[in-house]
Amino acid sequence: MSSRLWATARLITTVAIVTVYVALHLVISAGMDLRARDRFSDGTIRAAAFTAMLDRYGAGDMSARAEIRSVNTWFKENAPAGASRSTVSLATVDVESGRISLARERSAGLAADTLRDRKGLERRLGSSRETALYWAVAAVVLLGPTMWLRRRRRSGAAEIVRVVSRFDPPHPWWRRPVFLLASSVGYVLLVAGFITVSTAQRRGHEMSPLRLMLSLVGGLAVFGAAVLILRYTRPRSVRGAARALLADGRQPVLYLRSFADDDVAAQVDDSGSFISLHSREEQFTAALGAVGPVITVGRPGEPLPRLGAARFYLPLDDWQPTILRLMALSQLCVLRLGSGEGLWWEVQQARATQAARKIVLLVPGGLPEVAQRLEEHLPSPCHLAEVTGDDPWTGAVITFAPDWTPQVHRVGPSSRAPLPRAALIRRAARSVRAGYATLMMHTPAHHLARAGKDALASMGVRKRTMTWRSAFATQRSLWTGFVLVAVLLLLAWLAVRALQLLGRG
Repeated sequence: MSSRLWATARLITTVAIVTVYVALHLVISAGMDLRARDRFSDGTIRAAAFTAMLDRYGAGDMSARAEIRSVNTWFKENAPAGASRSTVSLATVDVESGRISLARERSAGLAADTLRDRKGLERRLGSSRETALYWAVAAVVLLGPTMWLRRRRRSGAAEIVRVVSRFDPPHPWWRRPVFLLASSVGYVLLVAGFITVSTAQRRGHEMSPLRLMLSLVGGLAVFGAAVLILRYTRPRSVRGAARALLADGRQPVLYLRSFADDDVAAQVDDSGSFISLHSREEQFTAALGAVGPVITVGRPGEPLPRLGAARFYLPLDDWQPTILRLMALSQLCVLRLGSGEGLWWEVQQARATQAARKIVLLVPGGLPEVAQRLEEHLPSPCHLAEVTGDDPWTGAVITFAPDWTPQVHRVGPSSRAPLPRAALIRRAARSVRAGYATLMMHTPAHHLARAGKDALASMGVRKRTMTWRSAFATQRSLWTGFVLVAVLLLLAWLAVRALQLLGRG
């Protein structure tokens, strides 16, 4: 599946989900309007009885007073918020106050009011039925392309899924749903703690000292519990490589590295206004997600998969043929250089068997022996020592021209562009820059994502969202929590409406 078709599929699926939700809401609303019309079907009879009771009460029949109250209760429970219910209520108040002549005068037009209210219910029911029908038809129509795109997505990834699934360890069917549910609890608690602490900081001057202290301590405790829950549940709820490929459908990005680098890639950089739970690898693979799903070989024997690229596990004695096959099936091969001999075999094979535009090399900074060894595999020198940054995780990104001429892109903080001279434009640029700085966490993974975007652009692959994806990954847990809370509220509201309809049935 191409990136454009993938984006179209995501958009259509999102529109289909929203359309189904709106259609369900409108169907429930139409059902409630139908109930309201049926409950008020004998409103004219009740109105005539109410007028007759007023005449009896005016003639001295005191027993009619209880019947007047009964009809008033019926109108309160079954009549729409219109003239008839208001007239009956006010006339009943007049009867209770002894103003029977005023009550009879007020109810003179009750029959006409009741008829108008019935016609209003009919019009509202017709309108709600028609609107619900339109949205239901739209939802059914959208289900067709949604299912077709889902099938297309799965068939497009079938070949590489067959290769990877042989090395994707099976898990009990209940494992991922259970830990996803537990993760959802963690996300909700994360948002609750964040909102509590933020509110206490923002409005602390309006609170009593005791309330402020309880809000801060309680919010931090909830936030800490959420962090512990997410750290335990997220590794247990991730998809394996085969499921990740099926869920996405695009050709993957094959990420190869030395297992010795996993500890550095697992570091979490907290260097912004938000507390991040996401490792460098998670941030970088989120950026590469603009190209395709990222898969990698997991370290043999690890009890839980690392977070970031989707893992599969190869046997130690027969892994080379599978790597060569995955290189051919992937749209991009990203290799992080290191000291492992197997990794340098992969570099050599990628150089010998793959097109130059598919290869991206990540070079660590401060390791001259790695740079020197790389020069032996390249057709021309790239002078890494002169341009490589000093970050030991990644100091440079190398891509290649069609003739395998290396193009080196330094990883590191970028220098700020000078602001325009015009005062108004300068102020606007400062505001944009301040907002950008608030949203972006300038972590090593962010610098790498920006360099990777420039490197891919030099090969004609333009993925403008890579830096935004990397920045969003630092706050993914928090925003996931907000989205989850919103979805739960919408579903709860829909459920309450449905229960109201069924309860009145």
